[in-house]
Amino acid sequence: MPFDFKEPPIVISIGGSLLSTKDGIDTEFLKKLNVFIRKYIKRGKRFFLVAGGGVTARAYRDAGKNVVGNMKETDLDWLGIHSTRLNAHLLRTIFEDIAHPRIIENYDKKLFNWKESLVIGAGWHPGFSTDYDAVILARDYGANLIINLSNIDWVYDKDPRYNKDAKPIKKLTWGETEKIVGTKWAPGINAPFDPIAAQLARKLKLTVIVANGDNFSNLEKIIEGDNFIGTVIQPYRIDASFYDRNYYTGGCGGYRFAPKSSIVSIFFKSLAISYRAFIIRVFLRPKNCLDVGCGIGELVAKLRKFGIDAYGVEISEQALELADKSVRPFLKSGDIVNLPFKNDEFDLVLTFDVLEHLDRAKIKKAIDETIRVSSKFIMHKIYTKENYWIRAFHSKDFSHLSIFTRHFWRDKFIEHPLAVLQRNSVFRLPLLMESIFLLKKK
Repeated sequence: MPFDFKEPPIVISIGGSLLSTKDGIDTEFLKKLNVFIRKYIKRGKRFFLVAGGGVTARAYRDAGKNVVGNMKETDLDWLGIHSTRLNAHLLRTIFEDIAHPRIIENYDKKLFNWKESLVIGAGWHPGFSTDYDAVILARDYGANLIINLSNIDWVYDKDPRYNKDAKPIKKLTWGETEKIVGTKWAPGINAPFDPIAAQLARKLKLTVIVANGDNFSNLEKIIEGDNFIGTVIQPYRIDASFYDRNYYTGGCGGYRFAPKSSIVSIFFKSLAISYRAFIIRVFLRPKNCLDVGCGIGELVAKLRKFGIDAYGVEISEQALELADKSVRPFLKSGDIVNLPFKNDEFDLVLTFDVLEHLDRAKIKKAIDETIRVSSKFIMHKIYTKENYWIRAFHSKDFSHLSIFTRHFWRDKFIEHPLAVLQRNSVFRLPLLMESIFLLKKK
């Protein structure tokens, strides 16, 4: 691998409008950015910052046009590119003590064996903006998040500068984004995301968050997995009702080597449920427990057979309808970010393969809720990037919205003020098989 860190970097594309304005360089923004980046680097995060051109780029392009009239698009692009490089050098100067010494201007020349917490990028060559460069970095260095900072809170259905009835859009697919930004690049184009970058991001199935760069408290929420203001652009739009019907009746998911409804697949699923119930009964021995995201209640039924007063909560009405009649009285409809239970109601609250299905904005609240309703233990089994077995043997699951490293989730649990992450408190399979996190409430 060309990099050496436990968690993938975060790529932040900084719109030039945040760096240079009609009144000059925005030093207040740069001061806040300096504090923000250093704060998270101290907490083990790594960043790529890609600088846009902003007013500087437009000023040079306009000057050229005023003198010589029409200019070639290539010349206009190069003026913009050199403006991004000037802004990148400013960022490199601000972060000189922690940034890699080379500003990335040629993205074919990859970094190897680098240890710095921060790398600065600039424009590359004509035909696209620095948004495209940010996508290249995500591809080449394994980033799972691109944050596109500009001077707007959302992507809108119309240009809000000229349309008072423009409506913000919270979620978009790349196909829907293409209808807004088009498919062709032009120097100085005013779009929430570069059309050429959008096409590559769509191909790579990346997630991009478009947000206002002046709102640093909001940027912190994005990184922390809290509810934030901004538009999320994802590869797919998951229709919950359609997905649930297919998922619970065998239409999607499952093992590559066996259809979900086959005897082999059913056997492996039953074995996994029995294994989970055994772990809980032998190692944790709760009097009662809550399975959050319980599906059709199979684990709840197994735990009750083991003598545990088990209950389940599930957001999918389809799953609850498909549950066996014997277990339905112990299942309830509910959302993980707003659990319908009292504080400290269960000895154990658990999730199995749930958190990776959540939007990033719901992660913090979901963790808070599982801890709130527990009186003793909280256990999360999460599909992480290290679980190679799942990737090799399971079919593609498009509802996996938050596939991160084990280190990402570990940090989330360690930092929580109301629980302590336990070590060696429960039997675990090797990391290539599963990632289990056991917390004890303070």
